[in-house]
Amino acid sequence: MFRIGAIQLAAWLALLLLVLGGAAVLKGGLYLGKHEGDLLHLMQITLRMASGDLPHLDFMTPIGMLAFAPMALLVAVGMGIGHAVLWAQVLSAALVAPAVWWVGATRLARGPAMLLTLFVMVLMLALVHGEATPALSISMHYNRWAWALVFIAIVAALIPPFGKGTGTADGLVIGLCMAVVALIKVTYFVAFAPPVLIALVLTGQRRALAVALIAGLVVVGAMTVLLGPSFWLAYFSDLREVAGSSTRPRPGLPLSDVVAGTAYLGGTLAALASVVFLRQAGAETGGLIVLLLIPGFIYVTFQNFGNDPQWLLLLAVLLLSLKPASEGRNGFGLTHKAALGGTAAVVLALTAPSFLNLAYSPFRHYFLDTTKYVPVLPRGGVNADIHAAAIRARRTDIKVPVEAPDLGLPAFRPEEDRTDPVIFMGETRAYCSLELGLIAVFDAVARDLEDAGYGGRPIFVADLLSSFWLFGDLSPLPGGAPWYYSGLPGLEAADFIIVPTCPISPTTQSRILSSLNSRGTDDLTEVRRTALYTLYRIGAVAGAAEVPVPDPAPEAPAALPRAASEAADPSGEVDVTAPPGAPDAVEPEIEAPGLTDPDDEVDVPIMPEPLGGPAAEEP
Repeated sequence: MFRIGAIQLAAWLALLLLVLGGAAVLKGGLYLGKHEGDLLHLMQITLRMASGDLPHLDFMTPIGMLAFAPMALLVAVGMGIGHAVLWAQVLSAALVAPAVWWVGATRLARGPAMLLTLFVMVLMLALVHGEATPALSISMHYNRWAWALVFIAIVAALIPPFGKGTGTADGLVIGLCMAVVALIKVTYFVAFAPPVLIALVLTGQRRALAVALIAGLVVVGAMTVLLGPSFWLAYFSDLREVAGSSTRPRPGLPLSDVVAGTAYLGGTLAALASVVFLRQAGAETGGLIVLLLIPGFIYVTFQNFGNDPQWLLLLAVLLLSLKPASEGRNGFGLTHKAALGGTAAVVLALTAPSFLNLAYSPFRHYFLDTTKYVPVLPRGGVNADIHAAAIRARRTDIKVPVEAPDLGLPAFRPEEDRTDPVIFMGETRAYCSLELGLIAVFDAVARDLEDAGYGGRPIFVADLLSSFWLFGDLSPLPGGAPWYYSGLPGLEAADFIIVPTCPISPTTQSRILSSLNSRGTDDLTEVRRTALYTLYRIGAVAGAAEVPVPDPAPEAPAALPRAASEAADPSGEVDVTAPPGAPDAVEPEIEAPGLTDPDDEVDVPIMPEPLGGPAAEEP
């Protein structure tokens, strides 16, 4: 049954789990250097689940519930959310360890087995999503987890075991891995379930196929019994809503660039060469399955923020594991073993910067200087154990159009290809965006709402994120969306609407306000205006008469961008009727420069990407 030392492989796994997991959790908290928006998205979902809310049923998200369930369970028993994130990664890796050990011990030689276990453990325990940027981030942890599970399932399906009698265990591993993937991020399941099924058939693993299908159905049945059929309907509804959304139709490069762009063409050619070399070596089934996997590899990479081709790690394992049928030479004069091994080496070289960044991230976390970080939730109590780089948390910057008409650069000139300012409640909204200081701004707004007497009220946020309730005595919005995609989710349960003066995403706010205009605004009443936001009451809110309605706060920095936007149309009568699903060409995706503070020795980019972050990717 086992070809390599099963005990040695288990020891290798235990060492990886101990070293990588220990380096992360021993810091005493979670310290992150970027992607605050995605962090707030994760915190919203985790804390709502810990309080009893269910994804899809109580709030909208296209990400599956198992992506957050481990953190939520730990928070529910009293652990701070920062520690919960770290320990959830360790516990999840520990649960995955037996599966990857089984696959490596029953069908792989020593080298590929150790590589596979290394790759899987690093993906489960890393503290960055990938790429080569060193700043730490927990964003898109679900992508890493899904890749790890898919690696296990594909290797188990494509590489037959050494001996007989493993079909039941193989089927359980494959079926449970794919079922969990479907409940983490369905894109991976859709992309890789067909090749896995075909591989099981072509390699003659019929028992494993049957057991895998049964295991998957058992998971579906258990979820249905526990949560009811409405859970699946709500999950599919969220997926359909996001698939039809154009708020962010793609989180990165166009598909053509992911296939043939300068950073990706080498990987694409290596994958195609792998198919040719495998077929020439007589590993026809392996070549066919790799060919079937390539579209899924590319599509998942296209859908993931950063477009990091982490599938190259799996391709290297497959090339080192699929044996040539003979020791002959191919048409290039290379032995089959040399061709496959050489291609594996090329693939590993291509993915080395990303993988090394993943692998080193727990150690970077352990050795960082905590004095340069501040709590994300200053009043979070036990949940104040997540920290962000102080320079990113405290420095508040906005981006506004240049307004220099005397020099021939008036704001909103047609050649800028910019969205027209939105008319809402008879006012032309300013066109500006929050570029830095998301945490400081959210905290300031939450404190101001509390001081003004609006604490404890559910508020609909006209922006990409609705995280104000994390920072104070506010209520999460029932039926709302932690990350906005389309429509007006949760509006019917809201008492107020808050319109940030400078939103994270002006295009998103434009669509939301256009939807509100289409709905009608007769039942909205402005009750508070500050430099950071305007608050509107919806209808006759119960108890509203008891809430003081202060005089409008004096205009502050918001007056600058508002003046620029009004200059675009002095009459203030700009007719913006574009529906929420309008094309997003008006807000090109421009990545802000990776500036660093000259006095800050910590390698934390101030703005490696817009604050909107990566969670806007479609599932």
